[in-house]
Amino acid sequence: MLRRLVAACLLFLTCALTAQAQAQDRTVQDVLQEHAEVIVKSSRKTIAPAIEALAGSGLPAAQDVLQAWQSKDMWQRQSDRLFFKAEKRDSKTYELFDFTTGQSVGPAEKSDLKQLKPNSGIRAMIGAALVQFQLNDPDPERRRAAILAIQRDGEASHLAPLRESIAQEPDPEIKALKEVTERLLTISYDTDEAARVTAINGFKGALSLEARAALNPVLTTKTVYAEDLPDTANVKRELRAGSRDLSASEGYALMIAAGALEPQPSPDARKSALEAHIKDGMVGGVPVAALNTQEARDRAYAALAREGVVPPFDPSFSIEDAVTGVRFAEVYAEPSKAVTDAAEVVLSSINRAVGVNQFFDLTLDGLSLASIYFLAAIGLAITFGVMGVINMAHGEFIMMGAYTGYVVQQIVPDYTVSIILAIPLAFAVTFAAGVAMERLIIRWLYNRPLETLLATFGVSIALQQLAKNIFGTQARPLTSPGWLDGALSFNDVVSISYIRIAIFVLALIFLGVFLFIMKKTRLGLETRAVTQNPRMAASMGINPDKVNMLTFGLGSGIAGVAGVAIGLYAKVTSELGSDYIVQSFMTVVVGGVGNIWGTLLGATMIGFLQKGIEWFNPSNTLAAQTYMIVFIIIFIQFRPKGIIALKGRAAGD
Repeated sequence: MLRRLVAACLLFLTCALTAQAQAQDRTVQDVLQEHAEVIVKSSRKTIAPAIEALAGSGLPAAQDVLQAWQSKDMWQRQSDRLFFKAEKRDSKTYELFDFTTGQSVGPAEKSDLKQLKPNSGIRAMIGAALVQFQLNDPDPERRRAAILAIQRDGEASHLAPLRESIAQEPDPEIKALKEVTERLLTISYDTDEAARVTAINGFKGALSLEARAALNPVLTTKTVYAEDLPDTANVKRELRAGSRDLSASEGYALMIAAGALEPQPSPDARKSALEAHIKDGMVGGVPVAALNTQEARDRAYAALAREGVVPPFDPSFSIEDAVTGVRFAEVYAEPSKAVTDAAEVVLSSINRAVGVNQFFDLTLDGLSLASIYFLAAIGLAITFGVMGVINMAHGEFIMMGAYTGYVVQQIVPDYTVSIILAIPLAFAVTFAAGVAMERLIIRWLYNRPLETLLATFGVSIALQQLAKNIFGTQARPLTSPGWLDGALSFNDVVSISYIRIAIFVLALIFLGVFLFIMKKTRLGLETRAVTQNPRMAASMGINPDKVNMLTFGLGSGIAGVAGVAIGLYAKVTSELGSDYIVQSFMTVVVGGVGNIWGTLLGATMIGFLQKGIEWFNPSNTLAAQTYMIVFIIIFIQFRPKGIIALKGRAAGD
């Protein structure tokens, strides 16, 4: 007895080891041969077992086979019915490659090969089978790409392999992405109501576009005639025809579409019917000559209707009366009330969160625009505030700075180094141009504002034409360094470009530099003295002409640096400065002439105001600028000296 038991155990172990060895020797070609008939037949009705066998084989080459099959790159050799991947050598010969080893097995005549061309339905089934390989790929980037592809174009067939891959995902970030994607697919494709509700609740307060894209279809509704609506319908709300949400004519059309009401013929239809039934000068028993009143035409049409040759018509019919008291409803396309109730609550929380974050995003946009206006206006605030000079060529100094940056980049190809060099060079070039302009033109026109305005306007035109002659009319590129590409994204709603951040930082730096010059240097001391009382400053040994020259040069130099910053995101053309001269003057006037803090507040107010108006009407920025100018005109009526009024010469002393 013991011998028989030992012999049985040995026999069992032998069979098990043999089966294991056979399983280990099993190749993907064996799987293909087992299902060769259905693979070659290529019918969507019978192909599923073959695809499932390949996907579940656990063989390393299974993914390559499925990909080759899906891309119509799998061939069968007719002589031995084996499957290969093939590459064309010439018009009659193909090189065959083994799926398992990837090695060439030699050439084959085209006449001995059959290309497998799965239709779109089979390719979709193969694609669903490939998902499990892509979601478990050793390369994390491929797994991430597969998940993002599922988010963009997910299907019900992706849900099961996605759930299976979550537990064994080693990367915490990718695992979180898989869990989010699983909830998105659950909302759209799962048949379990409780699972869908749980998935929906998981997005409460979320900001992702994917969450909103998944929830909005759940809440899709249509308006229907509801008198015979089944009790199982998922009704959002009942409507009354003739209200703001449903007009009487719309309700009337719904009743006709539902077969609850026969449509009344229109006047043109009734007229055509009368004309079509004229016989021996009569229609409906009424002479044609007598059809000169509406009552006669209605009587003739009623007679035709009684004969059954035209649709019936009720002269007393009214659409408003027909829809009065009739029940209409807005019905969800989603049949589950629990799902739609959860989606409504979650989407409301998402909308609140989006609104809060849109406010923060608008704040960042306002700060960004304010920093640009501040950079553009700070030079004008110096010249206008200290000297009282209305410099219409200020925008052209901004343009000169931008072109200086462009020229530097043509010489120094490294964008980071070129920008570092361009900032001081732009300051030097525009400082020199400002000093030259002050010495040659401005100093002869002090206390003559009209002549100064006309002279500087002429200079601006001359500088624009000079730029066109040198650089042409086409926009020139001022390229930002690579580390300024892209944007800092806090979430799917709040983001700001790195260039805007750099401009904001540059504005803060220049604010600090300006305050240092004005508070800690002799030039700043003399400038403040000349600003407050030029005669007293002159009597103390200060040369007002020299101060005016250096001050005008300083303001022009800062405008040049602003041009480099603005050129990083705006088109560098000869008209670049014209886009900012108006905003610069508005910033200075609103803030308070000659006061740096006033300029800062003015730029902030104008930047936030413009972005706020654009938020209400994003498709029309020109209207936003128009409303902004109107607001500033009204503001100046109440604060003619600006937010911070300056005492001294600029205030009218």
